[in-house]
Amino acid sequence: MPLNQIKRIFPVIKVISTILITSAIFWELGNVYATFTHQTIPTSFNVIFWVGRFALTAHFIEGIIAAFYAPTKSKTPIQYGIYTFFVGTIGLLELFLENDESVIKKV
Repeated sequence: MPLNQIKRIFPVIKVISTILITSAIFWELGNVYATFTHQTIPTSFNVIFWVGRFALTAHFIEGIIAAFYAPTKSKTPIQYGIYTFFVGTIGLLELFLENDESVIKKV
């Protein structure tokens, strides 16, 4: 798939990713609340919690990477790290492909 076709679906992926990461955060907060109030959660939700934790961890690592490399692309580290945390890999792709596209356009 050419890069232009892939970039067309970026906005859709960003919206879906933001919704899912926000949902994972609220699921985890609900789990913590249930633990503190001594409520039991059905064991069938364990899979959802583990998938959410994996996604949160992956997005957290991506956010750290983006915050680390943002100054090299003249971006604000904290702002771009938080943005990448919510949109995921798309944020990293936008960060790293920014200069590559200008090189491609010149050729």
